[in-house]
Amino acid sequence: MAEQRKTFHQELDEIRDEIVQLAALVSEFIPRGTELLLANDMRGALSLIEADDEIDALTLRIEEQCYHVLALQQPMASDLRSIVTAVWLTGELERSGDLMVNVAKAARRIYGANLDPRLRGLIERMSEEAARLMKLAIDAYVERNASLGAALDDIDDTLDQLHRDYIEAIFESHADHHLGLQPAVQLALIGRYYERIGDHAVNIGQRVQYMVTGWLPEQTGAARLRARADGEVDEGDTSSP
Repeated sequence: MAEQRKTFHQELDEIRDEIVQLAALVSEFIPRGTELLLANDMRGALSLIEADDEIDALTLRIEEQCYHVLALQQPMASDLRSIVTAVWLTGELERSGDLMVNVAKAARRIYGANLDPRLRGLIERMSEEAARLMKLAIDAYVERNASLGAALDDIDDTLDQLHRDYIEAIFESHADHHLGLQPAVQLALIGRYYERIGDHAVNIGQRVQYMVTGWLPEQTGAARLRARADGEVDEGDTSSP
């Protein structure tokens, strides 16, 4: 049994290491996609789109490893949460990579568009903030740091504000006839892609909390629903416990 347990934890370590590798690939996509967008680099855009196949392949391999461990080892308690969290994380990371592929595709659609300095600066700052959030999320996972995972929701406020400023800047540039309608629409979508990467980082933080403590934020709402069903809470009470 001791030898079997050792093998099981070795498998968990391998899964964790591959998730870190996946996160590194996705994190590298963020500045890379931003650079090609701002440089009108169509060859770079195609290269990034094709590189997504590597992320997809690694995601699939991690998920298969997780299912293999679930089937053969039948983990319990915290070990089970670690495996379930690994499956969740691969999905969040893979979708974050897809979002930067979307940035590359949008860059091709607006090739030649003239972006004023404010828009370029906001894109760079959103990219930096998205990359920072993703790094913190993976740090929380590797370190099993539930407190850092919980803090990501508040840290994401900076990216949310940058996104609002960015949308305002798009409207102003379009109103001043510096930016056509089609590029404006594509740029708005690009801003949403960065903002969504931040959301995925927050989701990873929540999954880290679950892995470490067994608690998910959704459980608060579920508890209120049960209490209302039992007649313990007034229907108008929407406050958090």
